[in-house]
Amino acid sequence: MAATIRRVEYFYAVVEDRPGEAHRLLAGMAAAGVNLLAFNAIPLGMQKSQLVLFPEDVEVLARVAEQQAIALEGPHHALLVQGDDRLGALVDIHARLAEAQINVLCATGVSNGRGGFGYVLYVRHEDIDRAANALGV
Repeated sequence: MAATIRRVEYFYAVVEDRPGEAHRLLAGMAAAGVNLLAFNAIPLGMQKSQLVLFPEDVEVLARVAEQQAIALEGPHHALLVQGDDRLGALVDIHARLAEAQINVLCATGVSNGRGGFGYVLYVRHEDIDRAANALGV
């Protein structure tokens, strides 16, 4: 399978940085039927963490967050790349963005260990349309 690239929306919740907070949030989301395409946790100093949620269905996440009194910030926009893992799998993506003069602010990628990979690209809000166009999305 060639790489597929799509626009995704993400939200974040800021939580106390203590054991079990991510588990509490993720367990509640899973029990309520929220399927996540990606997840990331980022420390915000010594007391807080930012939990970044990429839902498959934005409306389901919004409903569950309201029911569970979870304050979400978003939606924000990113690009999700999924495909067959191979040496240099990200080179063409970054070449096309560089050629279009688009700066990648942040990126997170992982191989699934079975020949596939996932990669999340963050660009400036004002560049998301140009980035998507440069990547053929």
